[in-house]
Amino acid sequence: QVQLVESGGGLVQAGGSLRLSCAASGSFFEGGLFSVNNMAWYRQAPGRQRELVASIPSSGGTHYADSVKGRFTISSVNAKNMLYLQMDDLQPEDTAVYYCYFVLWGGGYDYDYWGQGTQVTVSS
Repeated sequence: QVQLVESGGGLVQAGGSLRLSCAASGSFFEGGLFSVNNMAWYRQAPGRQRELVASIPSSGGTHYADSVKGRFTISSVNAKNMLYLQMDDLQPEDTAVYYCYFVLWGGGYDYDYWGQGTQVTVSS
């Protein structure tokens, strides 16, 4: 139905930058029967709950967690079903597995999908 594949993670020193990409594909994107209701990036550090980093709701605009405001930028290219997260001034506390997340709406229901995650490690 839907596949989400993240890329762009890696090891970076504090103060450095990374750009994460998420490629969405699958039959739900074909035929115009489903629309993207929400796109987001989440992260999960060891021993912690998964948390929202940034999102693009269908109503427009962007939302960021307080901890990343001014450092991270979420963007998308809808025509290509691509989602990005530009991460600047990375800090050790940003170390986590980052997941992209899509919510599709169709036929009166929401369907949510997660990518497999990409590791981001920031050294001090």
